[in-house]
Amino acid sequence: MKKLSISVLLGAAAITFGTMAPAYAAVDGAAAEALFKKNQCTKCHSVDKDKKGPSLKKTSAKYKGKADGQDKVIKAMTSGAKVKFDDGSEEEHKIIDTKDPAVLKNLADWILSQ
Repeated sequence: MKKLSISVLLGAAAITFGTMAPAYAAVDGAAAEALFKKNQCTKCHSVDKDKKGPSLKKTSAKYKGKADGQDKVIKAMTSGAKVKFDDGSEEEHKIIDTKDPAVLKNLADWILSQ
């Protein structure tokens, strides 16, 4: 009986931990990258190099694993807040041309997966 209980417990633990994968694990990368390019995000951002704005790797490092990371990335893409650049200039951040929460989450998760 004890062996059966331990086996059941280990099986349940494996299922539980298996479902705790990060939200960005099931990203539709092709759709996110297409939206990223369509909105001309590449003018200021690159996956691995800083341009006018930070690289996606830098953004990912800043927010990945934080409880509010996805929300902060989405807010940056949708609020049009002013951003300040290294040269001291400021401009309003371009707003992504979708209001679909699932599409925004996918794009944020793609950024966080970089």
